[in-house]
Amino acid sequence: MTSVTPRRPVSRLSRERRIADIMAAGREVFREKGYEDAPLSDIAEKANVVEGSIYRYFDNKRDLLVKVIEVWYEGMLADYQEQLSGIRGTRNRLRYMIWRHLKTIHDEPALCNLMFQFLRSGKDYSKTGVFNLNRNYTRQTLDIISEGVRKGELRGDVSLRLVRDMIYGCVEHTTWAYLRGEADFDVEKTADDVVELVLSGLLVRYTGSPTGPDIATRLENAVEKLEAMTEKP
Repeated sequence: MTSVTPRRPVSRLSRERRIADIMAAGREVFREKGYEDAPLSDIAEKANVVEGSIYRYFDNKRDLLVKVIEVWYEGMLADYQEQLSGIRGTRNRLRYMIWRHLKTIHDEPALCNLMFQFLRSGKDYSKTGVFNLNRNYTRQTLDIISEGVRKGELRGDVSLRLVRDMIYGCVEHTTWAYLRGEADFDVEKTADDVVELVLSGLLVRYTGSPTGPDIATRLENAVEKLEAMTEKP
């Protein structure tokens, strides 16, 4: 009597697991090679799938990049909210947000470059989930400023949009050399410098003394600090 070898059961990964594997591989390859030099064949190989199967879950390579950045952002936002819940005081909370942003750039320069150079400059950026996540991210910083205004710690006659642009414009400007691979920066010192720069123009002064710094002087001092920071290699 001929014996029949039983078939081995075929293990099929769930759709969610397959997508997660592709995204993990995509994040690794994008980190290593950037966007333009990251072939889908490399991503497929790392994910242990055939290249064509990537298109079952993602429209194209850019769509995959958007999803990778979305998951990354969602993780950051969850961490921010958890950490901020235990921090008290406007200065401390603002300093944490700025420090965390700088540390993210320092720890993940490749992903930040992809965000700044390829996603944010794209015509479809405002239609992506990353756009809404980024708005929520910067909104947390503005909520800290608004809370400081309500408490009477910060001036309320300055545009929140201007404060936002000042904070994130300053951070990006002072980290471009690092993102280009030309220089490093001190996360702690840069966070302190940016906080002082922002608060020098926003703190309410109670001195009432004619010798106290007026708004023009405080702004001049802030500009001097900003120029000193941007002149660093």
